[in-house]
Amino acid sequence: MLYLNVPMERLKELALKQVTQGQPVWFRCDVGPMSDRQSGILAPEQFDYASTLGVEFDLSKADRLNYGESRMTHAGLLSEVNLVSGKPTRWKVENSWGKDVGHDGFFVMSDAWFDAYMYQIVVPKRLLSSAEQNALAKEPTHLPPWDPMGALACAHK
Repeated sequence: MLYLNVPMERLKELALKQVTQGQPVWFRCDVGPMSDRQSGILAPEQFDYASTLGVEFDLSKADRLNYGESRMTHAGLLSEVNLVSGKPTRWKVENSWGKDVGHDGFFVMSDAWFDAYMYQIVVPKRLLSSAEQNALAKEPTHLPPWDPMGALACAHK
């Protein structure tokens, strides 16, 4: 597997471009944290651990990966997006667990959850900029197996 490492804003821009063109986006994420399988909601703001338990979850996304607190654990499809003033607020997710999980097999992902737990999307090369397409043609950086992404791929920086 080959990754093109892009900033989160660009990853979201590419996902948004494909979904608004009526095409679903395959993705990989860390589905466990801040998710409710019964209601089908993926949103960090749905739980208030600080008030109830006195615990703050304040590691950065990079630190969660480096310390093994987060990793790619699940795949799904982004099928729709809700936009307010052109900005995504929530995403419709088709899960792979069947109709008994979530709301008839679908989840609603907040945009904040997307930022915190989304790691990978697959989009057609035609959506990439020329510079991004050129980066894919270069020799990749091979990641060691103990790297959070290394067991799965090599990456372009």
